[in-house]
Amino acid sequence: MERQAEGFKEQGNAFYSKKDYSEAFNYYTKAIDASPKNASYYGNRAATLMMLCRFREALEDSQQAVRLDDCFMKGHLREGKCHLSLGNAMAASRCFQKVLELEPSNREAQQENKNATTLLEFERMAEFSFEKRDFRKVVYCMDRALALASACHRFKILKAECLALLGRYPEAQSVASDILRMDSTNADALYVRGLCLYYEDCIDKAVQFFVQALRMAPDHEKARLACRNAKALKAKKEEGNQAFKNCNYEAAYQLYTEALAIDPNNIKTNAKLYCNRATAGAKLKKLNQAIEDCSSAIKLDDTYIKAYLRRAQCYMDTEQYEEAVRDYEKVYQTEKTSDHKHLLKTAQMELKKSKRKDYYKVLGVGKNATEDEIKKAYRKRALMHHPDRHSAATPEVQKEEEKKFKEVGEAFTVLSDPKKKMRYDNGHDLEDDCGFDGRGNEKSLFFG
Repeated sequence: MERQAEGFKEQGNAFYSKKDYSEAFNYYTKAIDASPKNASYYGNRAATLMMLCRFREALEDSQQAVRLDDCFMKGHLREGKCHLSLGNAMAASRCFQKVLELEPSNREAQQENKNATTLLEFERMAEFSFEKRDFRKVVYCMDRALALASACHRFKILKAECLALLGRYPEAQSVASDILRMDSTNADALYVRGLCLYYEDCIDKAVQFFVQALRMAPDHEKARLACRNAKALKAKKEEGNQAFKNCNYEAAYQLYTEALAIDPNNIKTNAKLYCNRATAGAKLKKLNQAIEDCSSAIKLDDTYIKAYLRRAQCYMDTEQYEEAVRDYEKVYQTEKTSDHKHLLKTAQMELKKSKRKDYYKVLGVGKNATEDEIKKAYRKRALMHHPDRHSAATPEVQKEEEKKFKEVGEAFTVLSDPKKKMRYDNGHDLEDDCGFDGRGNEKSLFFG
């Protein structure tokens, strides 16, 4: 049997040299079956499994090899390398130290021991950075760690979770999917898949993955918390939407506020909640708060067209036309629709109108004032600023009152003429229409 086992080993070695690791594995297995107490056969099969990236099986073979022969230096070295590839830095270091006890000058063990120390440092740095919510630093640490521990699912999951928290969902999904292809019951990978869907506002699908993760690992605390948050967020948001539909804007505003407190990490859903609260706020005439909420939504998601449109409307309602034009320009650059073009044109017109004299303000009337109201307001203002009334005043006051008197005359000339009023209301320039002598004309109008 020993000779036959040795023959299988030689054939395994030949296939290993040709890099045909699957065949090498088969022959080393035959050698082990023929002689199960030979440490070197397990060592050879471990080396083959390592080349096939089957590190867990390789680890078992390495451990069996050193159990059979505690002085089998290559067995300890391979066990250490398997531990390192699987992310077990402390266990790897113990194996490399054992090799150095057997052969203090072993360069490979010295280097691998340094790698184990480096891995441990990256792991500790990542843990600290995660607590500080520095997710970019964690991704950096995990990339460095995975260069040393390529088969470590734990590091891949931590990287994927942080990618999700950074909003890099396709990358996070890709890492989780790779793990699930190898291990479809991996609770951590299921949790990350759910997390990506949750942060992309696909809450129902996300809950399915969290439930699946909890089925595989009932004590998975992160999956349980995420599942609870997802359900609470969905319920509170829907409650707010229902209150808004029922025209109960105060209740909707409060419910959106409560929903925003559930999970600060859920950027996409929170952007929608801020925009929803802004809509409720606008209905309650809380226009400045509505503008702030829209800005918060845009800060979370700078591609959120609805938030720009809502903010622009609030700017229009508060006569902040330059800001409204800026938002509508952003919207129109992104989505060149006829509706968006019309909104931009309207804002630009209002901006233009805001930069000229406001004749309604001069007369102290609203923009929907009737002809009679305009006439009454004109008589009152003309009397108030008439030069004869200020003949005893200082020259400065006389000059100022005369200027106001002329403005009142200009305002009345435009607003009392239906054609001029229509042109003025539509934002057209009236310089060409008005060859207007304020004082003389005003006296005849007033005293006539």
